[in-house]
Amino acid sequence: MFRWSLHGDGRTVAPDAIVLPEERLAWPLTIGIGAQHVIAMFGATFLVPVITGFPPSTTLLFSGIGTLLFLTITRNRVPSYLGSSFAFIAPITASTQADSMGAALGGVLVTGVLLALLGLLVQRIGTGWIGRLMPPVVMGSIVALIGLNLVPTTYQNNFSQAPVTATLTLIAILLCTALFRGLLGRISVLVGVVIGYLIALARGEVDFTPVREAAWLGLPEFHHPEFDLGLLPIFLPVIVVLLAENVGHVTSVGTMTGKNLDHMVGRTLFADGAATALSATFGGSPTTTYGENIGVMSATRVYSTAAYWVAGLAAIGLSLSPKVGALINTIPPGVLGGVTFVLYGLIAIVGFRMWIDGKVDFARPVNQMTAGVALVIAIADLHWEVGGFAFTGIALGTVAALAIFHGMRGIGRLTGTERGPADGRGDRDQEPARLRR
Repeated sequence: MFRWSLHGDGRTVAPDAIVLPEERLAWPLTIGIGAQHVIAMFGATFLVPVITGFPPSTTLLFSGIGTLLFLTITRNRVPSYLGSSFAFIAPITASTQADSMGAALGGVLVTGVLLALLGLLVQRIGTGWIGRLMPPVVMGSIVALIGLNLVPTTYQNNFSQAPVTATLTLIAILLCTALFRGLLGRISVLVGVVIGYLIALARGEVDFTPVREAAWLGLPEFHHPEFDLGLLPIFLPVIVVLLAENVGHVTSVGTMTGKNLDHMVGRTLFADGAATALSATFGGSPTTTYGENIGVMSATRVYSTAAYWVAGLAAIGLSLSPKVGALINTIPPGVLGGVTFVLYGLIAIVGFRMWIDGKVDFARPVNQMTAGVALVIAIADLHWEVGGFAFTGIALGTVAALAIFHGMRGIGRLTGTERGPADGRGDRDQEPARLRR
């Protein structure tokens, strides 16, 4: 498992060649590429604990451990870094406000276990049922509503606290995205955070006292989960997002390496769920496969899993400095407000892109109602408490998307008014074979 064949001379990659997951370059180059992966994941990975109040150093530690666990479970066949998942921000924030950090960790832990069990199911029976239960119109709606549900909260808690800094941070991210290509363009959010941080520093919004008091070396801060059954429904919709992210990640890597990796979806789901559960057990943020690192692989044409072992070990090393965690925690609300406006918007756009990629036909009333009602419920952040369970806008929007689509489809079949394809697309022939199995 820990043996990689040397690609060519180990120093160069031909213009028409790629370095496969089971290959590596010379170790100095592999270490350098691993460092790029650390840079690519760092910005988004530390933002989640800063936004949710989880300890950044603990999150960094378990993102590194989770990555190594992922590589082990997938037998070094799927190159990926497991960074912090933004899909969990809304349920974590709601759980922390309603109860405590421990209750939020309990919800994350249960979600991780359920995702791991889902991975075992997929490994056994395949992915065909996913497309039938959650066709593109449903899955896209669920992903989009999570991003849209978060915006009011970040405006109240972050953006409005320092609107000038937040606006300048937002502009910096947009300019970095427009002006830079390659790696800088792909980490425009991190560059924007640095620029926003400098602006906040000039405006006197940063307090370095905790950094001066922190030690250079030491173990991260650990917390343990508590369990409140009434809060668990808030977390369940996140499984849909993680499912979509993992399937998308495996498909993307398979396309770029010229290999069919669909048989690995079950393993990636199990690995992601196990890593999330492990992280939550000790106070770290939930994990997911990172698109930022796909960008690095695309730019370098190096898909070697050896580079990810380097990145995981580097993250573990950085996590053992409390001073690094204290520095991350000094990021002020204004900077977070500007960044989260972009990130939450991008989450919604991912959902909309699923509609486009899935060729969803919005001339069909069932698709209009599925997406429209689900999004409005999430934006309004409707709440419903019953039997000790609290359902928020994300959970209710998810249930609405599933119930409306399948309910209207069922009524249409009984009355003979629904004659379109079962997945809500405009053309059945466009459905990928991966979801028709």
